[in-house]
Amino acid sequence: MKTHFVAGYGCAACAALILVLLSTLAAHAAKKPRPEPFVIAVSPMGDDANAGTREKPFRTLTRAQAEVRLHNTGRDVAVELASGIYRLTAPLLFTAADGGQNGHTVTWQAAPDLSSEQVPVLSGAIPVTGWKLFDRTRNLYVADTPKGLDTRQLWVNNHLAHRASMELPRADVSFTANGIEWKNARYDFLAKLPHQNRIEVEATGFFTDRFSPVAKIEGRTLTMQQPAWNNNIWGYDTLNSPYHPETAHLYLDNALAFATQPGDWFIDPDEGKLYLIPPTGTDIAHLAVELSRLAVLVAIGNSLDAPVTDLALRGLRFSHTTWLGPSSKEGYASQQSGAYLAGRTPLYPANPIADCPFGCPAFETRRNEWTQVPAAVQVAAAARISFEQDVFAHLGSYALGIGNDAVANLTGAGLGASDVRVNRCVFTDDAGGAIMAGGIRRDAHHPRDARQINQQILITNNRIQSVSKDYRDQTAILSTYVTGAVILHNDISDVPYDAIDTGYGWGIQDVGGNPNYRVRMHGYDWKENLVYTTPTTHRDVVVASNRIHNAKRIFKDGGAIYNLSAAPSMLVTENYIYDNNNGIGLYLDEGSRYLTLRRNVVACKSCEWLNINTVKAAYPMRISPDNTAIANWHDGTKVGGMWTNYQNDLILDDHPIENDAWPDEAKQVMKNAGIEPAATPVAYGDAQPSAEELDAQHAFIAAAQEKKSK
Repeated sequence: MKTHFVAGYGCAACAALILVLLSTLAAHAAKKPRPEPFVIAVSPMGDDANAGTREKPFRTLTRAQAEVRLHNTGRDVAVELASGIYRLTAPLLFTAADGGQNGHTVTWQAAPDLSSEQVPVLSGAIPVTGWKLFDRTRNLYVADTPKGLDTRQLWVNNHLAHRASMELPRADVSFTANGIEWKNARYDFLAKLPHQNRIEVEATGFFTDRFSPVAKIEGRTLTMQQPAWNNNIWGYDTLNSPYHPETAHLYLDNALAFATQPGDWFIDPDEGKLYLIPPTGTDIAHLAVELSRLAVLVAIGNSLDAPVTDLALRGLRFSHTTWLGPSSKEGYASQQSGAYLAGRTPLYPANPIADCPFGCPAFETRRNEWTQVPAAVQVAAAARISFEQDVFAHLGSYALGIGNDAVANLTGAGLGASDVRVNRCVFTDDAGGAIMAGGIRRDAHHPRDARQINQQILITNNRIQSVSKDYRDQTAILSTYVTGAVILHNDISDVPYDAIDTGYGWGIQDVGGNPNYRVRMHGYDWKENLVYTTPTTHRDVVVASNRIHNAKRIFKDGGAIYNLSAAPSMLVTENYIYDNNNGIGLYLDEGSRYLTLRRNVVACKSCEWLNINTVKAAYPMRISPDNTAIANWHDGTKVGGMWTNYQNDLILDDHPIENDAWPDEAKQVMKNAGIEPAATPVAYGDAQPSAEELDAQHAFIAAAQEKKSK
């Protein structure tokens, strides 16, 4: 644009006039109506030879994807999916060519005018029919499946079915470097079972849920597959030495002999046979059985050099995946919230059961190489991606992964997720957690390339209920190394572990490192572990106005809301936590610093409403300082950790409540927490709004209509 100086004015004034002019032009441009998007229609009843119009839709999503690339450079594109099941034989991959180009957008959405029951479903499963009675005594049926097809998850009438298992009392066994030996003759039948290498040992501890596959059974000995067993018997909260063993459990999973209860199932992929005891009150001839065959449904982003941009997925349901990792020789040596130890360790101790039951220096050599669980829907190397009113149900691992490490992504791209929005979605009946944002490896906390930084991830107005059903140690919402994560107005319920976890690393990656790991754990004795002079990318996080209830159902470690490591400018405010199963409400774990916890309501009379891990044995070194809990309401009196002036960990303007006499301010926080009334009903299956929530929505709609009428 050609510009001229105005007589009598200096260049500064001229620049100001130019800015005004540019603003005016931008305002006019903004008012210019945007053309209607180019519509591409898809239907399970369509035909890929069609034109892709609403009258003649395509049949497959890949055909629609190819059509998008012909139009998205010059205008917005909307792909409309008719109601029905789209059974994917391979994951749907979105690269840079599939997003909006030149300032345009691409939206994949449910077709207009569908009812709440009419939903497009992206499924990674095949239906199973043709059931025949196999064992009348057990009411056990069998059906044919494709040979070679294996799964860890089966859905029956839209509910996750229970893999056949039996509990093995810890008092009846002993642990060795190679496996498990039992003492009680009642378990001698195990040595006669077929398919022994498909049996798994599962163990719940204080904060982990671990899986280790069996190699063989001889006499009274379970010999385990490697390296799964090695990785599960050293470190922290191990399979053999859990913290608080009185609360821990040990199971044997995945043998036909263990199928004894309604809903139990077992698959034999070699023979192509699926066995099922129908759930109570059901008819086998009318069951809807979905056998998962894909681990990933959708993967967005494959290159930092060419990120996917301006892509939205709206009104869709993602269902029926399985993650087979725990079935492999790696097992699932869980460490915390969807991170696990895989591979072999060069410095593995000669006697791990004796030398490393509660951490040891050699274990610290691997901390930066833990692996994240792959999510069913994945986003990395992408910007301006949104999920709106979608349903993530019946999935076999974490439902949605945003900016996770490259090793956890199908495309091999990792991190680099920017301006990703998850709004008004439902997460329910999933084997793993709901949302895992951020990575845990070196490039996540100290990226070599600024494009790897995960930033501005907004998680708002979502309903999360009954997730982490198989991998019970996975957090409902996990945000690790993310700059500017916002977790706002979500309703989270019926979860076995934590509702919201932020941060990672136990302070080890923070500026100057963690003195506890330097002095006591010798974590920095190895070249693998650097002492950084710059902060991590975990900062500017907000956790606000979330409604959390019936969390901490199984694991007592952690908290309903939990943070690890330094979190500059982090705010936890106006959250409402209740019915927390005597678990901790607000928990600042090792290395936490710079957090403000303000105006939260914790209704839990017999639990610790607040806890901080200042590491008592290393207290003079100030492991978790500079945190403030201010103006919170709580009806429990217990506080964990050392809140002291020396640490600059302060509890200020505190409001303990007796006899349920919550003041009006606290009641207002309770009322405002959770999904906002302005959000349309966020519901699917068993995940439904409460009566109070519906009343608030109806009142909001009535007020809006009255205002409009005036």
